[in-house]
Amino acid sequence: MTWLSIIISAYFLLAICALIDKYLLTGPIPHPRVYAFYVGILGIFVLLLVPFIDFYIPETNQIILSFLAGIVFVLALFYLYKSLHLFEASRVVPAIGGFGPLFTFALIYVFSLGKELLSFSEVIAFILLVLGSVLITFRKEAFITLKVLRYSLFTAFLFSLSFVLAKYVYLSQPFWNGYIWIRIGGVFAAFAFLLLSPELKRKIFKPRVSMISFFSTLGFKIKTTGIFLFSKGVGALANILQNWAIALAPLGCVAIINAIQGIQYVFLLIIAVLVCFKFPKILKEEISKKIIFQKTIAILFIGAGLVILFW
Repeated sequence: MTWLSIIISAYFLLAICALIDKYLLTGPIPHPRVYAFYVGILGIFVLLLVPFIDFYIPETNQIILSFLAGIVFVLALFYLYKSLHLFEASRVVPAIGGFGPLFTFALIYVFSLGKELLSFSEVIAFILLVLGSVLITFRKEAFITLKVLRYSLFTAFLFSLSFVLAKYVYLSQPFWNGYIWIRIGGVFAAFAFLLLSPELKRKIFKPRVSMISFFSTLGFKIKTTGIFLFSKGVGALANILQNWAIALAPLGCVAIINAIQGIQYVFLLIIAVLVCFKFPKILKEEISKKIIFQKTIAILFIGAGLVILFW
């Protein structure tokens, strides 16, 4: 399964982005809407690929579907950034990862009128991956509040919807053509943020004399600007790999792609522990024998799910 190797690589890159996003959203970046705007607007650079591919204008319904997939994805990013801004990443990200595959499975079942079903072994792998994703960051003493649950559910639903919509785009269009149209939809979403937020408009159109002063008006320092651009470069590559995996996988397996996100938490855990020892102020992770045992069991669940899929 080529798509399985591709999505694992994508989640490794997304784990790096998650840590950088948490660092930026707790300090240098003033508002998640500003962050979501720039992530969406950077999608315009995908147009640089047009001269190198067989780009074409699809039918109207495909354009609408592509735009909708891009708009929903940027909206999902906004709620993810807002959630990371308001709550601990260890509560928000696992909750989204737990609910996301379930929403994706349900959406595919509804959109396909019940025709797309997983095999027995795929269902077992799906369950193991979801359980591992939830268990790897579950803390008995840290209950999820209703507000966290509400944000997590809505964010998970938006990401799931964007996954499914993107898959239907790739069923009718070649990968690069569909990807470009989806990203154009994301650019439209970014401009919608701009039009609907007077505060954001004031920040964007504030007089400036250079790119550095431009980022400074948004609360970015020079060092932070570099971190932001690096994060978005890695994120862009991860997004391409993620979409490529969605395009290659069978429709019924899109839910599994979402469930495999548990591997991102494994990568996140490893990187977070290393970061904590070197930069304890950036991210704090509790380390104890009980927590190590719990996370080990979670990793075994995720590993077992991946082994079933590979074989």
